[in-house]
Amino acid sequence: MAARPSLAIFTIVCALTCIYAFKETRSFSYDKGVVSNLSHCPGRYCGRTKLENGSWSTCGACERGLRRNNRSACEECNDTPEFYDKLYLGFMGLLPLTFHLGCIDAAAKRRTFTREVMALYALAIIEVTIAAVVTLLVTEPYGSFSIRSCKVRKLADWYPLFHNPNPNYEGVLHCTQEAVYPLYSMVFVFYTLCLLVMLMIRPFLSSKLLPGRGKSAIYSALYFLPVLIVIHAVGAGLIYYSFPYMVIILSVVSNAAHFAFQLDQSMPGLLMGCVRDVRNLVILLGHWGLHAYGIVAITQLTEGVLHGSLCALVPLPALFYILTSRFTD
Repeated sequence: MAARPSLAIFTIVCALTCIYAFKETRSFSYDKGVVSNLSHCPGRYCGRTKLENGSWSTCGACERGLRRNNRSACEECNDTPEFYDKLYLGFMGLLPLTFHLGCIDAAAKRRTFTREVMALYALAIIEVTIAAVVTLLVTEPYGSFSIRSCKVRKLADWYPLFHNPNPNYEGVLHCTQEAVYPLYSMVFVFYTLCLLVMLMIRPFLSSKLLPGRGKSAIYSALYFLPVLIVIHAVGAGLIYYSFPYMVIILSVVSNAAHFAFQLDQSMPGLLMGCVRDVRNLVILLGHWGLHAYGIVAITQLTEGVLHGSLCALVPLPALFYILTSRFTD
């Protein structure tokens, strides 16, 4: 019964979001077809491209790498990704790496690090690094690690499909384009390269380093990488605005789950387990790193000293679990 109000609120929010998403200009007077002088286009993303003869094209989608300006002209995106954009791309890069490491750890079924497992960890890091480097090199400007992008202004920029106008109900103008170029498309390229690089490198070494069980980590990647692609295709905009909070929440939950699987739940046992067991220490430091990453993404270090000092709080969830473990069954 308690869940019904929450469900009703969620339904109302979704309905209002859909109404807002599909709310576009209905009554609008504009010049159709090719025009000699630049004139306004309906909708948020419909624009005109300048032709070779000096005239302007009919209202429609801007070409890749271009975006409509306030005058409805399709102009080249020459913005530099902001700090938050870089953190977002970093998060999208950490996702497959985290899944790779987790799948390798689950496939190994060992409570301690071995040379074989460490080699597979290093191999996964190399694979993701290669995919990330190649993705940057094939993104404009080509052959450079810099990125030329369109600035993200609002959530609607990630879903231009929902904002195709139907002026005067005379017909829909299809103006779907990558308004957040290249933050949307380059993630697809990255995930695809992750899959290809893994298939080229991992099978040969995995069979030698971890015979029998190593292939299960590869099979898992063949599932989670396509799933990540689908999730990105559908929810990229939502992830863009919520990933800092997702990182913090998931790191805290995952940290608690890791401690919960320890056999000795006493305070001294948990503390000594973090110090003596290298595997537990590495996992704990990884959670702390993710927690700090989320804090940096939320604050964007706009106030360097104050926001940087918040990173000193990352051990608190682990300490809270250890100090309160004796009160649980």
